[in-house]
Amino acid sequence: MVHSAYDSFQLLDNCPSKIEAVESYGFKLLLGCSDGSLRIYAPESSDSDRSQSADQQAQELRQEAYVLEKNLTGFAKKPILSMEVLESRELLLSLSESIAFHRLPNFETIAVITKAKGANVFSWDERRGFLCFARQKRVCIFRHDGGRGFVEVKEFSVPDVVKSMSWCGENICLGIRREYVILNATNGALSEVFTSGRLAPPLVVSLPSGELLLGKENIGVFVDQNGKLLPEGRICWSEAPAEVVIQKPYGIALLPRFVEVRSLRDPFPLIQTVVLRNVRHLRQSNNSVVLALDNSVHGLFPVPLGAQIVQLTASGDFEEALSLCKLLPPEDSNLRAAKEGSIHIRYAHYLFENGSYEEAMDHFLASQVDITYVLSLYPSIILPKTTVVTEPENLGDISLDASYLSRDSSGLSDDMETPPPPLSEYDAALESKKISHNMLMALIKFLQKKRFSVIEKATAEGTEEVVLDAVGDNLVSYNSSRFKKTNKGRGSVPVSSGAREMASILDTALLQALLLTGQSSSALELLRVPNYCDLKICEEILRKGSNNVALLELYKCNSMHREALELLHQLVEESKSNPSEVTHKFKPEAIIEYLKPLCNSDPMLVLEYSMLVLESCPTQTIELFLSGNIPADMVNSYLKQHSPNMQTTYLELMLAMNESAISGNLQNEMVQIYLSEVLEWHADLSARQKWDEKALSPTRKKLLSALESISGYNPEALLKCLPSDALYEERAILLGKMNQHELALSLYVHKLHVPESALSYCDRVYESTNHPPGKSPSNIYLSLLQIYLNPRRTTNSFEKRIMNLLSTQNTSIPKVSHMTSIRSKVGRGSKKIAAIEGAEDTKVSLSSTDSSRSDGDLDELSEESGSTIMLDEVLDLLSRRWDRINGAQALKLLPRETKLQNLRPFLGPLVRKSSEMYRNYSVIKSLRQSENLQVKDELYNQRKAAVKITGDSICSLCHKKIGTSVFAVYPNGKTLVHFVCFRDSQSMKAVAKGSSLRKRM
Repeated sequence: MVHSAYDSFQLLDNCPSKIEAVESYGFKLLLGCSDGSLRIYAPESSDSDRSQSADQQAQELRQEAYVLEKNLTGFAKKPILSMEVLESRELLLSLSESIAFHRLPNFETIAVITKAKGANVFSWDERRGFLCFARQKRVCIFRHDGGRGFVEVKEFSVPDVVKSMSWCGENICLGIRREYVILNATNGALSEVFTSGRLAPPLVVSLPSGELLLGKENIGVFVDQNGKLLPEGRICWSEAPAEVVIQKPYGIALLPRFVEVRSLRDPFPLIQTVVLRNVRHLRQSNNSVVLALDNSVHGLFPVPLGAQIVQLTASGDFEEALSLCKLLPPEDSNLRAAKEGSIHIRYAHYLFENGSYEEAMDHFLASQVDITYVLSLYPSIILPKTTVVTEPENLGDISLDASYLSRDSSGLSDDMETPPPPLSEYDAALESKKISHNMLMALIKFLQKKRFSVIEKATAEGTEEVVLDAVGDNLVSYNSSRFKKTNKGRGSVPVSSGAREMASILDTALLQALLLTGQSSSALELLRVPNYCDLKICEEILRKGSNNVALLELYKCNSMHREALELLHQLVEESKSNPSEVTHKFKPEAIIEYLKPLCNSDPMLVLEYSMLVLESCPTQTIELFLSGNIPADMVNSYLKQHSPNMQTTYLELMLAMNESAISGNLQNEMVQIYLSEVLEWHADLSARQKWDEKALSPTRKKLLSALESISGYNPEALLKCLPSDALYEERAILLGKMNQHELALSLYVHKLHVPESALSYCDRVYESTNHPPGKSPSNIYLSLLQIYLNPRRTTNSFEKRIMNLLSTQNTSIPKVSHMTSIRSKVGRGSKKIAAIEGAEDTKVSLSSTDSSRSDGDLDELSEESGSTIMLDEVLDLLSRRWDRINGAQALKLLPRETKLQNLRPFLGPLVRKSSEMYRNYSVIKSLRQSENLQVKDELYNQRKAAVKITGDSICSLCHKKIGTSVFAVYPNGKTLVHFVCFRDSQSMKAVAKGSSLRKRM
């Protein structure tokens, strides 16, 4: 967009001679004329302004009329074609019939390069002090030696006459004929770049960055120092330029009819056109561009950057204005930041009003404007009530000082757009809907880019407050001035917390924008991470939109677990009642998943709401209790109070999953529940005279299984609850738990009439007591054998012994004395059986399983030996468990009239096993004897070792000769010691060992 970047000012007029070359030296103008004279011009005020120092005067050209100060006639014999001031060396380089160097400021000629006679173009390398020039088809390179002389370095031939040239690093770029080449200044090698075109002569312009601008007709092409094209693009001039001057940020080109100014920023727009005819030369000065006509000189003085920025902003060229802001001097960094911010804001408004919402948000972001200012453009977004929308303070910073505005720019309009044409109602509705969606999408991206820094500040502020509260820093006036509000579920949040308030505004607006654009999943992600969403506003919006999943996350992130669980339960019930109408179905498992993280923090809340899903998802609920480490006693007591019907289910599942997780009290309570139900069932059937001992209800099966599998209950207490004329199987199991095995076997045999169950019972007892040493597990089978052989005695004494057992339990005999009595009875029984057996290998030790047997019982057994016996069951037991029964004792118990033929299934394998064991032991005995003989032989061989004692043999302990003294030899057969030394050393070791033991004690 066109604006005034330069002011054109006529510096002088009516030069007597035609101007062939122009150069500036400080604030003076040097004109090389066609008559070979050098005319020096200075401002009119230079003579009167003597207060300024020489350095201050030599800074730059002045925007005022210049007058002739000195005329050096005969400066050159021919017209001066070109000049260049070498400021660092205080030299003037001139090209006329040859190249000459003059000392400044008196213009004394110090050197003339005679070899440059006939040269038409030259280029100076200021960094290295190298001069290259072209003469006909030759290129010469000279080096300034620092004094008055120049040293020739190289001379190369080129294909044609050089029209334009410039140093590019260590090489030289030449414009010859109709092409550009790169000349290697070391070896003279030429490399082609591209053609220069047919209409315009080649033009090589050096850029401040060291790169080159090469002309091709009306196009300027950027290349690097090696001639490779650069990606910056191309400058398209209006016509083919004759000369180009680079003065960042602009490029000024001399065209046939005018001077053109273009931006050096892609796409290189036209900035200004200066209409001056017959301009012959352009020359860059310190602060301006000098334009030389035939007999006059004009200066292009840059307009102050501030004024240009105002022009560009007012005309809507915000990009160019921003690029100019970056050129403001570093000392004005605050001013530059303020201007950039205000331009970004105005540019953002311009883009926003024209529908470029994302680009507008990028500029709002770059302006560092407050979030509330951007949100004020979105009236549909609801913000917390404490928010105060503030206008940006730097919006008015675009106005500048009077010095910047003293130009004809007051007529520029601030209007940036024209109203759009009217639309029909339908088109307007569609356009409004589309714009609304695009606006919100742009806002979402803006808020997401801002969110990280805002949340980081809010988090740091919260951390700082926690630390201050922890150390008790109440003396800080900042903390004392704070007042707080209560945010349910989040605790106390300071209202004056600027960072957290801004974070609340941002997250609240972002959530609404996500919901309005249908991005429910992104809204959920926002709520699942730490956020500062305003609870009241977001809750109302989510409820209106029926965004139940997001509402649950909102409650959860604010620790409003009770509200979340109530809502979740409501959604689960709705999903059950109206499955077809619900779009998102909620299952009871969702409540369990929600409760899992709360087990450690709020177990009572977990118990309260787990009751809602315990019946529908019992297994998952019990797993919740287990994984959450909620005490089982707490869960059981809560179920007992609020859901008694699920107490048994809980205990069953707990026991099935992890028996060790349920205590003895809970096991006992579970068995008590089963027993109470079974007793009610028994009482009901007995009242109707339908009781059957073998009948098994589901609860009775559970009771029997629990009595068998678990061990945490109290069998004595349960035994008292059983009726005396029923539930014999339960009684047998309880008696077994109490180690009353004989009574339990009597119930299986005489009450239940299931010998197979009695045998299984014996097997269980045998397998559980088979490993402890010193006890013979065959007693249990002998007890069953005695019950089979004496049925009448066991039946008659059963009731009496049960009563005795219960009365003994009621007296609360200590457990230690009870075990002592058992051990004493075991001892008596062992002595009797040992006397019957007659050998230690065949004795039978009665274990605690028969602790109720006494001497009187054995007498009673002998008295009733003539009663009816269960011989078939006895023979079956002996034949099936012959390997677990002491054969000698069993034979002693059998009646004399037992036929040997019937005992073959028992005696046959028993005798074979005994014979096999005898043979095995014989082999083992032989092997042990052989091993013993081998050890003895080795001992004899060791004792046969000979030791030679000579006069040189020395005791290893006292290091004296052994001589004829008694000696001892260590087991290695080489170490010799006096026997006295050996005895003393052993005594010392014993004493040392005893003292160390005393120290430890």
